[in-house]
Amino acid sequence: MTIVVNLDVMLAKRKMKLNTLAEIIGITPQNLSVLKAGRAKAVRFSTLDAICRALDCQPADLLAYQQGEDDEQDAI
Repeated sequence: MTIVVNLDVMLAKRKMKLNTLAEIIGITPQNLSVLKAGRAKAVRFSTLDAICRALDCQPADLLAYQQGEDDEQDAI
């Protein structure tokens, strides 16, 4: 299973910088960068809520499921 994070796309659409978003939602730019790069192992619903409010978007605008090669093996 692969979850793709499209935070960079939404930031570009809203013409907002990562540091600005981090300041608005109250987390460090480094933590937001980890999420943006897709390296985060988890995201709090409160953080997701704050991002969606700041960017005026839905969670589905930020996260997408992409089937990976290992998904077929997991089903067996």
